[in-house]
Amino acid sequence: MILYLDCETFSEVPISQGTHRYAEGVEILLLSWAVGDSPVQVGGADMLGVIGNLVGMAERVVIHNSRFDRTVLSACGLDIPVAKIWDTMAQARTVGLPGALGTLCDVLGVPTDKAKDKAGKQLIQLFCKPRPATSKLRRADKTTHPEEWARFSAYAGSDIEAMREVYKRLPQWNYLGFERKLWELDQRINDRGFAIDLDLACAAIEAVDKEQLRLRKRVNAMTDGEVEAATQRDAMLKYLLGQYGVELPDMQKGTLERRVDDPELPLAVRELLAIRLEASGTSTAKYKKLIDCTSTDGRLRGGLEFCGAARTGRWSGRLFQPQNLPRPKHKPAAIEESIAALKAGCADLLFDDVIARASSSIRGAIIPGEGCKLVAADLSNIEGRVLAWLADERWKLAAFRSYDVGTGPDLYLVTAGEILGKKPEDVTKDERQSTGKVPELACGYQGAVGAFSSMARLYGLDLPEEQVLAIVKAWRKRNSNIVRLWYDLEREAKGAIDNPGVTVSLGRLKLRRDGSWLRIGLPSGRCLCYPSPRIGDDGRLTYMGVNQYTRKWERIDTYGGKLVENVTQAVARDVLADAMPRAEAAGFRIVLTVHDELVTEAPAVREGAKHELEQILSTNPLWAASLPLSAEGFEAFRYGK
Repeated sequence: MILYLDCETFSEVPISQGTHRYAEGVEILLLSWAVGDSPVQVGGADMLGVIGNLVGMAERVVIHNSRFDRTVLSACGLDIPVAKIWDTMAQARTVGLPGALGTLCDVLGVPTDKAKDKAGKQLIQLFCKPRPATSKLRRADKTTHPEEWARFSAYAGSDIEAMREVYKRLPQWNYLGFERKLWELDQRINDRGFAIDLDLACAAIEAVDKEQLRLRKRVNAMTDGEVEAATQRDAMLKYLLGQYGVELPDMQKGTLERRVDDPELPLAVRELLAIRLEASGTSTAKYKKLIDCTSTDGRLRGGLEFCGAARTGRWSGRLFQPQNLPRPKHKPAAIEESIAALKAGCADLLFDDVIARASSSIRGAIIPGEGCKLVAADLSNIEGRVLAWLADERWKLAAFRSYDVGTGPDLYLVTAGEILGKKPEDVTKDERQSTGKVPELACGYQGAVGAFSSMARLYGLDLPEEQVLAIVKAWRKRNSNIVRLWYDLEREAKGAIDNPGVTVSLGRLKLRRDGSWLRIGLPSGRCLCYPSPRIGDDGRLTYMGVNQYTRKWERIDTYGGKLVENVTQAVARDVLADAMPRAEAAGFRIVLTVHDELVTEAPAVREGAKHELEQILSTNPLWAASLPLSAEGFEAFRYGK
């Protein structure tokens, strides 16, 4: 028996603070359900017992965005086993489709009544949220708005009808077997959450606000009131041009960093640029989000989205978004000093870069639970290793293996040496960066001069275009198999589109078009899915997806290097995913995945935990026995980088 289930709820806590915080004050308003293809039924919270009986009898409970419904129902006394739940939002994400039910219906051609949907959203605003502060009525319900409530009840069942049809149309390729079990583990990780140092968060907000006020006053005084704050970009640009004749193209970080130490600029200009850099270094938004989203037991839950990165299946961040934290500007010892000073309320007395120190300290707000320590491990240069493995770039694989066993230099030295015609041990530190690290990071996915220059700026390098072009050409010559993979994968993808149902093998990858889908089979058995692939009259390969800039579902161009990036990052994700159940089985309670890193909790007294976790991540999956793997970890009582 299949049970389709949905609920409408009310809480004083905004849903923007996360499902688990929301659920701490939740109330069930309406329950909607259907058994198989039977008519949809709608009832109130008094039907919880009935729903509980149906859940007990059901083989599968289909819910869209089940973390929400499961969590709020649990808060109201009804626990649904995760193993019974089939989440159509997660299922959609596994094949590269959008998660929102309305958008998903549009993509899959599920008919919906747009006028009814719009009216339904208005009713949700009316009944599911507190009334505006300006309203005399604090809360609307069936007694205050009986006619609207009747329409609300009628509307509540429409999501069941849409979800039922979506369930029937969605492919199950990536929501079975290991991936299905991985989703269940993801739910446990999100329910577990991670502990937060709320004292640090509150202290950081107070210190940053105080420092922003001081900087604002300083800028105002230096400019005689023409610029009220350093964050006023246009006013600052106008003032510098008018007062000092200094013309800057923009106020971006890279521009300011290149000019802030320019001895040809007046001291006052350099100070204003330094203040601008400091004032725009961070806001308190991340710290405020930590405070808002942390449950009353001190843990933040729901910070990860399974297959949130549509093309690769990697986890993405939600709420506090731990995947998108600023790179710390200070070393670990300095960060510890910063945290102590922030919490003591004396950071402004000890440091002249309070805002930067608060930014560097934000990872430290993640702490272990009582009696535990954080144990984390990161897969070392996993994308570079996977790319070389997929392309069978043998010299590079050999370099990784030699480095891992301690008999060879790191890859950046090897690459720089090859390009410069030097022995790796003769490569200087600057050459390692410019001719080793930057090209390895920038060129692997068909990046050329533009990609190289952008990456170089991140590392403080400003190289002439002729030198950049020479390095790119030398890198491509040395990595001929990787270059070949770009063009081979694009060619085979187009061939698969033109020949539906025919499986094409390309090294460790398989490609096939099935109906409206181009699928690239990965070594793990998972596949990357490209909906509605097409080859344009100009020969360009496109597919339908969510544009990362417009956030709309539209046609997206791709090419060989981008496809290689997708499969490389997807395989790297699968390597990490393979280690996750083994880490849990070994007693490491996973609390986060951040890119290619596992962050776990373990008993504080557990010895050798770091090495154990490193070994788990370095153990090859059965499907990647020849892939060179290495991991580096740490143990701490605060998260860091």
